[in-house]
Amino acid sequence: MMPARNLSRLCAPAALTCVVACGFAFRRLQLRWGSTPEELGGRLPGDHFITHAGLQATRSITIHVPAEKVWPWLAQMGQRRGGLYSYDALENLAGLDIHSADRIHPEWQDIKVGDPVYLAPTDSSNLEVGLLEPERTLVLRIPPSPAPGPFDFTWAFVLQPKPDGTTRLVVRERYSYRQWWARFLVETVEVASFVMSLRMLHGIRSRAEGDV
Repeated sequence: MMPARNLSRLCAPAALTCVVACGFAFRRLQLRWGSTPEELGGRLPGDHFITHAGLQATRSITIHVPAEKVWPWLAQMGQRRGGLYSYDALENLAGLDIHSADRIHPEWQDIKVGDPVYLAPTDSSNLEVGLLEPERTLVLRIPPSPAPGPFDFTWAFVLQPKPDGTTRLVVRERYSYRQWWARFLVETVEVASFVMSLRMLHGIRSRAEGDV
């Protein structure tokens, strides 16, 4: 039998190994939740904005209506508009003033490339519509500016119609780092992003399917 003192010496490294392994497993899960190998490996509209991504997350869900029934919910996303269909209460604890719509608003449907999409009340918190194909693709990005932040970012929403009348909604986040420390910031943010994105995917699905 192994002496107790030798056993105790093994416990700490074993526990650390388990924590690290679980961390890697969770990271792998949250960066590819719901996506098929083809969705993970394939290029999506908007990928060209960031040639070499330091981090990429691709999350997907099946929605049981045609793409044209899903698109209006994407077109009206944003603070001051239809919200983000996630945990409004948590977002508002951070002062984001998000209120997710439960109906389609015709006045918010006319979007075009270059339009701002706000994530918070301040004008500096906006993304920009970088690419748009109605009923198929909406790509948001950090607006180009003379004084870029520590990372670049794109957020793509791609609708893929299926022969059975369902639609795959594939959402991809891509980051590139301009500062060495930005990697640590993004990795931390991605944990919260996963939780909110999961709720958003289900929120869009329930609205498009009429289950709100």
